[in-house]
Amino acid sequence: MDDLSARSAMAPPRAKKIPRQLLAHGRVRVDDYYWLRERENPDVLEYLTAENNYADQVMAPIKPLEDALFQEIKGRIKQTDLSVPFKLGKYYYYVRYEPEREYGIYCRKYQTLDHPEDIMLDANILAQGCDFFSLGNWMISSRQDLLAYAVDTQGRRIYTIHIKNLVTGEVLQDCIPETTGNMDWANDNRTLFYSKQDPETLRAHQIWRHVLGTDVEKDELVYEEKDETFSTYVFKTKSKDYLMIASHQTISSEYRFLDANHPSGDFCILEPRERGHEYDVEHYNGRFYIRTNSQAKNFRLMVTSVDHPEQHYWEEVIPHREHVLLEGIELFQHFMVIEERIEGLIHLRVVPWQGDEEYEIDFGEAAYYVTFGDNYEMDTSLLRFGYTSMTTPMTIYDYNMETRTQVLLKREEILGDFDVAQYHTERLHARAADGTAIPISLVYRTGFVPNGQAPLLLYGYGSYGASMDATFSSSRLSLLDRGFVYAIAHIRGGEELGRTWYDDGKLLKKKNTFTDFIACAEYLRDQHYADPQKLFAMGGSAGGLLIGAVTNLRPDVFTGVVAQVPFVDVVTTMLDETIPLTTGEYDEWGNPNQKEYFDYMLSYSPYDNVEAKAYPHLLVTTGLHDSQVQYWEPAKWVAKLRTLKTDSHRLILKTNMDAGHGGASGRFTRYKETATIYAFLLDIAGLAGVS
Repeated sequence: MDDLSARSAMAPPRAKKIPRQLLAHGRVRVDDYYWLRERENPDVLEYLTAENNYADQVMAPIKPLEDALFQEIKGRIKQTDLSVPFKLGKYYYYVRYEPEREYGIYCRKYQTLDHPEDIMLDANILAQGCDFFSLGNWMISSRQDLLAYAVDTQGRRIYTIHIKNLVTGEVLQDCIPETTGNMDWANDNRTLFYSKQDPETLRAHQIWRHVLGTDVEKDELVYEEKDETFSTYVFKTKSKDYLMIASHQTISSEYRFLDANHPSGDFCILEPRERGHEYDVEHYNGRFYIRTNSQAKNFRLMVTSVDHPEQHYWEEVIPHREHVLLEGIELFQHFMVIEERIEGLIHLRVVPWQGDEEYEIDFGEAAYYVTFGDNYEMDTSLLRFGYTSMTTPMTIYDYNMETRTQVLLKREEILGDFDVAQYHTERLHARAADGTAIPISLVYRTGFVPNGQAPLLLYGYGSYGASMDATFSSSRLSLLDRGFVYAIAHIRGGEELGRTWYDDGKLLKKKNTFTDFIACAEYLRDQHYADPQKLFAMGGSAGGLLIGAVTNLRPDVFTGVVAQVPFVDVVTTMLDETIPLTTGEYDEWGNPNQKEYFDYMLSYSPYDNVEAKAYPHLLVTTGLHDSQVQYWEPAKWVAKLRTLKTDSHRLILKTNMDAGHGGASGRFTRYKETATIYAFLLDIAGLAGVS
């Protein structure tokens, strides 16, 4: 027995079986581990602790590697750092970091960057005594003398809003508990709108109005979203003229608006919701600009006056295009910038309101990712955007839309001997079973030759229309420098190739996501980018569902897999409307109360399809306070795998007892899980001794 198998053969904890019958559509399923849902049950906490102890025991021989990786990753991070200041009104705002401190210090300077610094918040002080700390949304009032900020100290994304007077330094008595952290100010400088969640499902379902100095208990409920498939939030338009209440579900949306100068008024519906109609709104110069999928699968842009917001008054600005996904717009006094996705890549197109012809910004590379930056001012010719690729750290530019020139403001500094020239990226395409070409982005050390001897980690997500773009990661260098190839499978269910790409990987076409991923893995293996004995897979959340599904379908393809906070108990979760996110997910996965969807979901749900067969090495992570994928899903999955799998490969469950869906807080601490994952992969690949 080799060392890996010997360590895996250590006696793991076994969750007791307490069979429970679950009935749906006349069909009985027996769930032996349903009891693990009992968060307050001492036996549950004892089992999770036992799994953590077992994980530590199995990983103990490579603990020095894990520690070294953490220090290596941490060592690339600039200890004293500063975000690029952005202008808002009379101030420049930024966040800076000090050596060995986990959290940011939120600051501003008046009118010029030469002005003395004002510290608004030091999150390190706020986090003292907390096992977990997250500073969520923060919003400056219209006169810029008040700061509203949201704090979560559990990891369940339930925030308390505090308000600080930035002139006196006083934290006001207006403390608002149990919110989503979403909020925005009216223009009177004393009215704050915020959202609250249902205490059971955590669905954001209410918008409240608070007036400074009044009893929070007497705050006014201004909107309640009673449709359980919708969530709601509030924001102010970039023009600062209107407060908006947005209601969203997977395939539909609705907006309400209110003059931000008259916050005691009533919100008016812009366009009533209609199933399948998605739209979003911005405001400029007395008109609403509306990105809509009405008669436009990939969206088009419309405009209408504030006085006549109904859809039959909308006029087309940008038509629908079959091969171009309209992702968003940024409005300025003299320009509009359009964000479009073409053949998987983001393009930015500048449209002057008057005079010059429109043009596209040239990024000079064939593969990259670009995103809008902090563009809060309307009256400016500068567009801020961020640019990155798999070899280029995030770089912030100010682009002058009049002169068509750009200034590099900051490139993420990677400490050590990092050199862009030491790494190479390329784009490949695998062929799915139905003939569809699936893009793959790769990065590796310069000099790599595809000879079938390299370890390769394939990452995927493939849900919610979320595009997994080819971006840079400084921590990933620890794998690349030890000989790994890293690849992203741009599988269906994302939106890299437009809305159809998303539609072809959801509901009754969900299995395309899984088979696409397997096709990418087999292609990389067959083209000798990966050693067949050192091919690994990783995904998180809905990407964890992907990992669970492909591990059931083709356990022979992968040597090891990492499933982070994985959504693996699909059917049971989607049948339980009390669980956060469930009802809002019907248009993504299907409603299992309908037999057709129930049967289809049951056919791929990872937990329900565990079998008595050999599985790859598995590392599974979760958080006790996870509000998106409850800890019991991975816990049940691991318990069932322990009972049924026939191999002696490792099966490790790591539960963060102090965190939620996003894992540990802190700019350094969060990388401890990354170091654990990398140590796991390097050890199995036989590279634990490579420095």
